Amino acid sequence: MADILEERINTVRKFNRLITRRIGALREGLLHSPYSLTESRIIFDIAHRDHPTASDLAKELGLDAGYLSRILARLEEQGIIEKVRSEQDSRQRILYLTAEGRKAFELLNKRSHDEVAELLNELSEKDQQRLIAAMHTIEEILEGKGFKYSEPYFLRQHEPGDMGWIVHKHGVLYAEEYGWDERFEALVSQIVADFINNYKPHKERCWIAEMDGENVGSVLVVQESETVAKLRLLLVDPKARGMGLGTRLVEECIRFARRAGYKKLVLWTNSVLKEARHIYKKTGFELVAEEKHHSFGHDLIGETWERKL
Repeated sequence: MADILEERINTVRKFNRLITRRIGALREGLLHSPYSLTESRIIFDIAHRDHPTASDLAKELGLDAGYLSRILARLEEQGIIEKVRSEQDSRQRILYLTAEGRKAFELLNKRSHDEVAELLNELSEKDQQRLIAAMHTIEEILEGKGFKYSEPYFLRQHEPGDMGWIVHKHGVLYAEEYGWDERFEALVSQIVADFINNYKPHKERCWIAEMDGENVGSVLVVQESETVAKLRLLLVDPKARGMGLGTRLVEECIRFARRAGYKKLVLWTNSVLKEARHIYKKTGFELVAEEKHHSFGHDLIGETWERKL
């Protein structure tokens, strides 16, 4: 099964390379224009949407708010867009294309139309129909699937320095939000040290969530036994909460544990961590044991949760 998955991954990546090269997405200026692919898409969206705001574009395009803000500022400096205070909500700025921006859009739109026409004219009628049918199929399958680049963050495996960040962030956040003392930070230090010292790449994994160049989340899967994996150190920075990141991290753990051949995924948490418990329940975990304990300067109720794979 792993070989089949690897073959399919390579097929999708090959298709991505083909289509990005064929449509010219890798050129510095899209459609022989001075605008990047992202800038061009923003211009297209402003032209086609009624009174869009920056938050509307961020949600629609899956762009980090800070990254989008810098692009909008650049387009505004170039005289392509203007921001007008909303009459309904003075805190919002409506985005409009200027006269120069409208010219840029019309040029991009015409060149896009002409390039697609050229591509289709190279094909026979039969191949055109096959191509359009295949595109409809891809669109139908992927519509609304929430792939990672439609989100304002992306996930990656750990790199040098990440473990120090995990320890630091856990220590700071849990002290601020729950009043836990430095003994919790010591526990996290031990967990990450054990992970690094005993790391099994095919059976264990760490994910770091990054947004706008900053780490904003983490989670680990470690081997408990040949058939059982353990989820550890789920964390989402406050600046990244409300985006579904915690759920996404847990879902990645479930998928990895299943691919790695585990039969069950377990975790240990505490009853006061209500947001985390909500994510675990939503992703199919069940509470199987509880015990009272005094740790990190507080009386707590520890919980063991598990999910069959």
